[in-house]
Amino acid sequence: MSLMASQDLPPGGDARSPADRRLSPGSPDSPPPDAVMLLGPTASGKSAIAMSLAERFEIEIISVDSALVYRGMDIGTAKPSVTELAAVPHHLIDLIDPTESYSAASFVRDARRLIGEIRGRGRLPLLVGGTMLYARALATGLDDLPGADPAMRAALDEEAAQLGWPAMHARLATIDPQTAARLEPGDSQRIQRALEIHALSGRPMSELIGARRTHSDAPLALLTIALEPADRAVLHARIAARFSAMLAAGFLDEVAALRARGDLQTGMPSMRCVGYRQAWHYLDELEHGIDQGTRHTASHVTKLGNLRPAHRQVFIDESLAATRQLAKRQLTWLRSMPQRRVIDCLAPDAPDQVAAIIALACAVPKPVGP
Repeated sequence: MSLMASQDLPPGGDARSPADRRLSPGSPDSPPPDAVMLLGPTASGKSAIAMSLAERFEIEIISVDSALVYRGMDIGTAKPSVTELAAVPHHLIDLIDPTESYSAASFVRDARRLIGEIRGRGRLPLLVGGTMLYARALATGLDDLPGADPAMRAALDEEAAQLGWPAMHARLATIDPQTAARLEPGDSQRIQRALEIHALSGRPMSELIGARRTHSDAPLALLTIALEPADRAVLHARIAARFSAMLAAGFLDEVAALRARGDLQTGMPSMRCVGYRQAWHYLDELEHGIDQGTRHTASHVTKLGNLRPAHRQVFIDESLAATRQLAKRQLTWLRSMPQRRVIDCLAPDAPDQVAAIIALACAVPKPVGP
């Protein structure tokens, strides 16, 4: 599972651009795809299956994850281990500092370059992740939306500080009911972006998304394989188990170290990541009543967390709820890709099924394992 801040907003309506029909080439009679995309919700086992594919094919992995780009955010993003990174070439991981931003346009630029380089080395580019906005932008082009405006965002943040995000959500419902219906009243990042787009363009975001899509280059032929659970409850159990493992591995200490830097704020994209945002607020609560100059160390986190079990359980519940919502949004995105090849991520032979699809669709490289 990646506790990431997906910037994804599920596409509105069922309209498809012509490029959408290129999402999943790979029938026996079609030419081999330019690359394979292995997509799925958080905790669907994407990383484990990708590593198993490396035992059968000559691949390089391109991350499709908006949280893995940040350095120093390892535990809460389920970043590949040092061993995994050494075993298989990985790309678009640890690119930037958490104070910086990375966009869908940046991803498309970097991914297209990497696909060409990997194919030039005679290997198969395997794009793996759950940031569906990135995947869709690569497959079908970028929505013609206005770019981020720092001044506008600051103004919206100031209003939200006075009125609250539920009130901002109510405002969005009056100007863009279609987008507002998809968002929770507390989903500050996406509410802010939708209001920003309307303020800058004078048009609702739901009207702009998919209306015009631009490709800087020719569309890619992408074989899209989707890992989707047959039983949502089992996926939720996986999410809970993974989060428990993250806490045991020191996730709160990781967030405490990020807070202690002094140059990060909760409004930054990196700190809006699911899990990180909730952990930051939890540590704020723990700090209540402590001298203003005191910052958490690892020992502080452990000691104070044990002193306030009720607060800790609220933090855990909120984190799990936010992660389940993320998974729901990711599955909504996947359902908008009609030609994806769907594999039940809970099936014991899911890795074999994925490998069989790739072997059938890709003339090269040949499988090198069982």
